[in-house]
Amino acid sequence: MPLLSPAIIFSLSQVFTFTVDGQNHRVLMDDNYLIETVFMKIDGAFVLSRGGYYVKTANGIDITFEFNSNYALDSLTSFRYSLNKTWKNISQSSQVLEGKWLMAGRVKAEGEQRRNLTDSRKTLKFLLDGYFQWTAFDIESMRFIGSGGGTYSAQNREYIETLDYFSRDNTKVGKMLPFDFLQKDDDWYHKGLNSKGKLMHEIWRRRI
Repeated sequence: MPLLSPAIIFSLSQVFTFTVDGQNHRVLMDDNYLIETVFMKIDGAFVLSRGGYYVKTANGIDITFEFNSNYALDSLTSFRYSLNKTWKNISQSSQVLEGKWLMAGRVKAEGEQRRNLTDSRKTLKFLLDGYFQWTAFDIESMRFIGSGGGTYSAQNREYIETLDYFSRDNTKVGKMLPFDFLQKDDDWYHKGLNSKGKLMHEIWRRRI
């Protein structure tokens, strides 16, 4: 697998890509969290995704996975990315809402219904440098539930996602999904039609 170079490790731009045997590898990395997702270059078909918190060392980047969609096959709970010069920086401009968010609940007719964010079952949305990825997983069992990602824009209270991959339905690749958004302190209210055309009104909480 192509690996990280010293220049990449200390770069302020944090979205990278490389291609191996027709598969796109996309890496979103902020100052402590990293997700690597693999999808087919030709049609966006999902291959795998894994991510978690990492530390930088003299030998590279040591990551402890919170999720690994390939866990049943490789049993990996941690990994070291070593030094190499093969990753291409594809970061775009910074935008509002950047960071890590946890699904915190939904707005219903009767009011807000909140989740317990300390539960092991989580849905994470990671927004960085014009790219996004949501992932549903269980940190205790390493169970991977689903993921989708691509590019996004957020301005004037309109948030738009364009899907580059979607583990649950490859026919949705290329679909553009517009939403209304409102940020109140560490809460992000996200309202619109999902990929199935159903209305949703979600609450996301910034992950500290």
